[in-house]
Amino acid sequence: MSRITLPALQAMKKDGEKITCLTAYDSSFAALLDGAGVEVLLIGDSLGMVIQGQDSTLPVTLDEMIYHSRCVARGSQRALLMADMPFMADADPLQALLNAGRLMKEGGVQMVKLEGGAMQLETVRRLAAHGIPVCAHLGLLPQSVHKLGGYKVQGHDAKSASQIRDDALALQEAGADILLLECVPAALGAEISHRASVPVIGIGAGPDCDAQVLVLYDMLGITPGKRPKFSRDFTNEQEAVSGDIASAVRRYIEAVKSGSFPAKQHCF
Repeated sequence: MSRITLPALQAMKKDGEKITCLTAYDSSFAALLDGAGVEVLLIGDSLGMVIQGQDSTLPVTLDEMIYHSRCVARGSQRALLMADMPFMADADPLQALLNAGRLMKEGGVQMVKLEGGAMQLETVRRLAAHGIPVCAHLGLLPQSVHKLGGYKVQGHDAKSASQIRDDALALQEAGADILLLECVPAALGAEISHRASVPVIGIGAGPDCDAQVLVLYDMLGITPGKRPKFSRDFTNEQEAVSGDIASAVRRYIEAVKSGSFPAKQHCF
């Protein structure tokens, strides 16, 4: 079985078919999600919070990201694998190139994701020039949580919305293959998705993005504490079978494909 490729995702955007993405951190869950038909598995630095119990994603190391990526790669056969560049792994373009190379060579992923807008343009150019696929993450940047003062919606006012939009298009021009928008108003998510020629993944960015992603543990309702507004517990549904994780994943895929998720209550 061959893996889903970037051209395949680009074709899905062109055809108007929604793309599904979930986080994965180990081989067993990777196999389950892969078998259910999820197109993209994100080995997220969110593992720092949902796996390690940290207060943020910042403590996650590159070696830990490589370890979890390798586990996911062993369990999956079909999905495109994308891994986060952890905090400070992309501090400059050369460092980013070397670390992204390790994620691909040692971790077995096909794409890396990095946070930041215009400041990442040179890094994206460097990675693209060396054949490394890049997902550029905009909006709420979890690695900048202390600078932002918390996990807050971004792009509410005209100035910040314009900056996110301009950064998204500039990153695409620099060579980003996918854009990811987190916690931005649905109208901004729709505008960027319509203007961008590359697939746009949303998490709290409205229903008009080309793809949706959730943290697996959030959509299974097992993350401790309050669930984010943009998420949904797909195990806590009228038709749900208690403990049937595979069915919950299938409901997530169906909801994204049909456009019923995210709904109005999940948007900003």
